[in-house]
Amino acid sequence: MVRKTFDRNIQLFKFSAYGFLKNLRFYEPFLLLFLLENGISYTQIGILYGVREILINIFEIPSGMMADATGRRRTMVFSFILFSISFVIFYLSSSFGFFLLAMIVFALGNAFRSGVHKAMIFQYLKQKGWQNQKIHYYGYTRSWSQIGTALSALAAGFIVFYQDSYRIIFLVTVIPYILDIFLIMSYPSFLDGDKAKPSWTDIKQKFRLIFRDFLITFRSWKRITAVLNVSVYSGFYKASRDYLQAVIKTLGPLLPLLYGFSKQDKISIVVGFSYFIIYSLSSIASRRSGIIADRFRHLTIPLNITLLLGLSMGILAGIGQISEIPLLAIIPFILIILIENLRNPMGVSYIASKTQSHVHASVLSAHSQLKSLIAALIAFALGFFSDRFGVGNALIIVSSVFLILSPLYAAGYRKNK
Repeated sequence: MVRKTFDRNIQLFKFSAYGFLKNLRFYEPFLLLFLLENGISYTQIGILYGVREILINIFEIPSGMMADATGRRRTMVFSFILFSISFVIFYLSSSFGFFLLAMIVFALGNAFRSGVHKAMIFQYLKQKGWQNQKIHYYGYTRSWSQIGTALSALAAGFIVFYQDSYRIIFLVTVIPYILDIFLIMSYPSFLDGDKAKPSWTDIKQKFRLIFRDFLITFRSWKRITAVLNVSVYSGFYKASRDYLQAVIKTLGPLLPLLYGFSKQDKISIVVGFSYFIIYSLSSIASRRSGIIADRFRHLTIPLNITLLLGLSMGILAGIGQISEIPLLAIIPFILIILIENLRNPMGVSYIASKTQSHVHASVLSAHSQLKSLIAALIAFALGFFSDRFGVGNALIIVSSVFLILSPLYAAGYRKNK
């Protein structure tokens, strides 16, 4: 078994604090419920989620290249400014058009962030000579992200309970994002990449070199299936996770808890507490990702196992919702989220091991781009089928389709051909 040889120094603390603050998204456990409360249909929610993911899909590759060419810290600060603007628009809005605008701004912010911070971590590990600790190191920092998510979910539940409104949580989310801006500015300058302040000629040259290496990276079918394997499940997780809120809402009257409270108060407490438990467990799963990965000869084995298991949980969640069995509906969602946080450090490390260090931001953004495209497809499908056949049937249909197609993107597929 590989020993953990990285130092727990100030930069590890900063990397971890970044994820902790970034994941203080107090609105996240209630976003779907907030939209439903404002008269937005499931189909419209699918459109909002899909537009968000498609815009991320369009801008992630250029943003990753821009980060490699002009400086990663600068790119990250710009993304967090966009995030903050998006949250303010959500707070002030109550119509589909303004929610769409907020989603567009959010998508732009996410595009300029995605993949960039991971590239900074991997560059730091390379300079320290800790490349063989990618899973352990990234898993450790990601675990703090999940702690932030867990605490924000619990806090959001109480905020909604006492304020009797979902709206205020968007405004509260701006605070940790401003703090993250100052944290990123304190990172060492060498994490910006080779050139923090290039000329326009240098930028164009950098774009050509990065694009060339990017194409070289995807000439191998094994690399393509590696990216697909990670992206498909992450996209499935990203598009389906919010439907836990819809399941809890529909099953709320059946939960033998909190008698005497209003339906919204009961939902706010159950949702907040459920997400707190889920992401507390996710933190443990993320931190132990490297330990579990070390038990297998190759990362493709746990990646394929968790892929099939996670998609199967989507089917079980749908069955539980249709059958009106709360535990059968909620527990599979918990496992879907845990599996993503267990396999994500493995998948990111596996993709990074197949790419050259100076294009990490670009290739990891490519992974996020594909994940966003898949998430958009699933978001549209879930919204469409939920309005017509119900949330449970929508989960069964979408999960079954991707489970049937799983041999096409299993890691290591066609290894002997």
